[in-house]
Amino acid sequence: MKPIGKDYVKKKYDQVVPGGIDEWPVVSLSNNRDAFIKEVTAESIKRIKKLTPKRSSLIEEIETTLFREKLRVKRNPWAVDPPDEADFLQSIKDRLLEISTNDDKEDIDETLEDILSEIIERYASEIAGNFKKSRYRMARSIVTFGFARLLNASRARGFWSIFSTRYSLQDKIHITGEVEELRTLAKKGTIIMVPTHFSNLDSILIGWVISALGLPAFIYGAGLNLFNIKIFAYFMESLGAYKVDRRKKNLLYLETLKSYSSLAIQKGCHSLFFPGGTRSRSGQIEKRLKLGLLSTAIEAQRVNYQKGKRDGLHKIFIVPVTLNYNFVLEAPSLIREYLRLKGQERYYVENDEYSTSYKIFAFLLKFFTKGSDISVSIGRGLDVLGNYVDTDGNSYDKSGRQIDTQEYFTKDGKIISHDQQREDEYTRMLSDRIVEEFHRINKVFASHLVAFVAFEMLQKKFNKLDLYNFLRIPEEDQIIPYEEFKTVFQTVLRRVHEMYNKGEVSVSPYLTGDPDKIIAHGLANVGMYHAKRPLIKNKKGDIYTQDLNLLFYYHNRLVGYNLEKYV
Repeated sequence: MKPIGKDYVKKKYDQVVPGGIDEWPVVSLSNNRDAFIKEVTAESIKRIKKLTPKRSSLIEEIETTLFREKLRVKRNPWAVDPPDEADFLQSIKDRLLEISTNDDKEDIDETLEDILSEIIERYASEIAGNFKKSRYRMARSIVTFGFARLLNASRARGFWSIFSTRYSLQDKIHITGEVEELRTLAKKGTIIMVPTHFSNLDSILIGWVISALGLPAFIYGAGLNLFNIKIFAYFMESLGAYKVDRRKKNLLYLETLKSYSSLAIQKGCHSLFFPGGTRSRSGQIEKRLKLGLLSTAIEAQRVNYQKGKRDGLHKIFIVPVTLNYNFVLEAPSLIREYLRLKGQERYYVENDEYSTSYKIFAFLLKFFTKGSDISVSIGRGLDVLGNYVDTDGNSYDKSGRQIDTQEYFTKDGKIISHDQQREDEYTRMLSDRIVEEFHRINKVFASHLVAFVAFEMLQKKFNKLDLYNFLRIPEEDQIIPYEEFKTVFQTVLRRVHEMYNKGEVSVSPYLTGDPDKIIAHGLANVGMYHAKRPLIKNKKGDIYTQDLNLLFYYHNRLVGYNLEKYV
């Protein structure tokens, strides 16, 4: 068996860009923010007009946008929403009414152009990040200092230990995988990092990882809802975030968002987005990705080729990343939402709390004082078609032959200006490859494995029940004799090691050695923050769950590896 966990090396990284922060593309973008917003607006209008070539279809699209936006303001308002939202929407409605009584076609077209420009520019201004060099340095220092102090306080007793520098964040957050390749590729082209998404903490965590590796700041899409929490808003804006409002499903907004992403990538800004679109409600690694923002990588690569920009510094690299936690703060509400959406009337949902600044702080305190680790697994670089690349940025197909990605955007010796069907197919190909890589680089924790084995054992015992009835079985039926559990656990563990040796998954160093110690470590860490533990030992030493829903959530992390047949 090859050594487990040896890919983690604690070290201090130098900055990737020798010229310093002033050379970062995100800084240039921020310095020219107003001009970039206008560029995004113009590009978005061009896209929308292409999709709505007739006046009637454009009017219909604007009316649909207006209806959905008014509904959003009424039913789902957020503190971060502009205070003049209702007034702005009413003004759009009034002008649309004027159009309906106007017979002058030129006047109608001019009014429509003005309305469209105002809506799009408003969207672009909302989306646009506001990166500032000074705030970036400060936010990075605060995150590093604050987290490290909590870590030191947790590892040594006494108040004064909070000022210790004995331990660093690298002792807590393990960055593993293709670190040096990522740093090398960041010098040779534009990186698009695509992580899994389980928690609201992911954005700040991945921002710290980027900084810790000495990479330039990335722009990244963060849910607008997170900006309701002021401390989150400060750190995310400072670390390069732009805003994504998941409530807005209309064409005008979605095309503006795609224009923003595509143009930023074309300008060489390293970018990050969560391709699953939102946090995983079920706890599973994403199976299907949102193709909207992902398609902007394909588009940006094609446009760069159109502009005569050959591979060199203008090649775009996709880097999958998995974030591995022993517990997720929002797991109880996420799994309830998943079950409600999946089962609808078959599942009853109780009211649940939502995260606040206080809860975030309490979570961080619990996390560091409990001693649980996070692992960030960085995958191999891909080109925009999903082919592996080497450290020089060269692409290779599945047979190991070097290929030129520009040929995929060429027909009869010329770069294709635009072929939506072709680019949609390329986006699906890339999506499938990212999902494969997510599963390959996913790091199996002992906590994941104990949860998986326990849930599968219980479910097989009640195999005639559907999921929703199974989740209601009485407490006395939720107990598993320890020796029986250990036997099955060892069988599944052997299979996980076989997969690891074949390069099909990654594993934690804690997954080697005495099985009793592995199980004890898994039980101590799985869902450790929650008031009701997903898995625990009773006084007799047998295993049981205090919350079957949570056990289901943490079990789901290993769904997709066909491990069920070993239980």
